[in-house]
Amino acid sequence: MNANPEMLRRELMEHGLSRSELDPDPIRQFQGWYELAIQTDLPEPNSLTLCTVDAQGRPSARTVLLKLYDARGFVFFTNYESRKAHEIEANPRVAMLFPWVALARQVQISGRAERISTAESLAYFTTRPRGSQIGAWASPQSQVIGTRSLLEMKVAEMARRFSQGEIPLPDFWGGYRVVPDMIEFWQGRESRLHDRFRYVRQDAGGWAVERLAP
Repeated sequence: MNANPEMLRRELMEHGLSRSELDPDPIRQFQGWYELAIQTDLPEPNSLTLCTVDAQGRPSARTVLLKLYDARGFVFFTNYESRKAHEIEANPRVAMLFPWVALARQVQISGRAERISTAESLAYFTTRPRGSQIGAWASPQSQVIGTRSLLEMKVAEMARRFSQGEIPLPDFWGGYRVVPDMIEFWQGRESRLHDRFRYVRQDAGGWAVERLAP
């Protein structure tokens, strides 16, 4: 599928989103929306805004890439010594936002971030391009550096160090899984009368679905 995003946007806004159309499982509902974003050739449909809070309650946000998702949650990868990682370790409550503006859609997720296993991180790391693997070793993410040339020198050093064979997984790099307790689907409509549905995880299992006012 290579749909015209603007035409599809108008169709989606006209059609809207009804309770009867929703999958009872929000992960499957997300899958449908995510696959449509991919099929529409949106640039980096897996990009999302990740919001964290530090130990002093100060929020911060940045764009990361969704790399894996399943019934357990949504996975992104980072340097465990980065600012986002330090903030997650201080307060694992995070929020994520997929801003598919071209489709007049967004998905908001909140939950608890937890490190994935080393085996899971290694399985993904081995699929990365070699340059990205070297970059993971070379970049002291979120730390102050004087010039870009220092970073480039570090990259060259790592390239020499790992010139032969496979590049190992850095012990300071890996994934976080956001285990959701709330997922909201937002469908834009005319006159700002948008359709919003929120899934809330229940203590007894399963999800409750609520319609929200726009």
